[in-house]
Amino acid sequence: MQELTVELFSDVLCIWAYGAQPRIDQLKADYGDRVTLNYRFVPVFAAAHERIQDGWKDRGLYEGFNRNLHEVASQWDHIKLHPDVWLNDPPRSSSVAHLYLKALQELEQDGIFPVTPVSEYNDRTRFEEFLWRVRCAFFEQARNISRMDVLDQIAAELGLPVERVHALIDNGSAHAAFHLDTEARDRYQIPGSPTLIFNEGRQRLYGNVGYRIIDANISELLDSPTQGYASWC
Repeated sequence: MQELTVELFSDVLCIWAYGAQPRIDQLKADYGDRVTLNYRFVPVFAAAHERIQDGWKDRGLYEGFNRNLHEVASQWDHIKLHPDVWLNDPPRSSSVAHLYLKALQELEQDGIFPVTPVSEYNDRTRFEEFLWRVRCAFFEQARNISRMDVLDQIAAELGLPVERVHALIDNGSAHAAFHLDTEARDRYQIPGSPTLIFNEGRQRLYGNVGYRIIDANISELLDSPTQGYASWC
């Protein structure tokens, strides 16, 4: 059976990645073990305050950015957005959450917790559910996800090994893994969040891409694995 690895680059504070979650869930439901998702993280909001202050200084700063997010979210009926998102105690950086996620990935790969669906209602693993709940904590609840205590609480609710996560952050392992994501971003010339990479970088889908387009790319690669390779011409 032909299998495919899809690399998914995103920032936890990116609303487009938040809104794209149902497409990722559908992908997993449709393809199961035929598709392996490799989650990578890009520092779009690594300096979140500076990004908003520079990019929105003539458009209302945080209030303007808040209004823009609500305009974006109004086109979707599958997500919720807190009225005060980015207004009260906004996170200073997405990198703290990204390091936490890289530590969890390493622990998952080492078999510290199972790679099995966490719920009978969806196919997300504990790692994937943690990622989703971190996004929900920010976008739905306006919690500051650059705080370790907030991330620890979410992890504990899922029975994840908080102390082991801290150890991998403290000893540099999570930082090294995050650096490899940054190197992959540069190698693939990732334009932003979210971006899907197929076929070892030969195909790329960026931004608010509909599921039919994602499905067509995956189906073509699985059914015709030579598609997308450089031709002899």
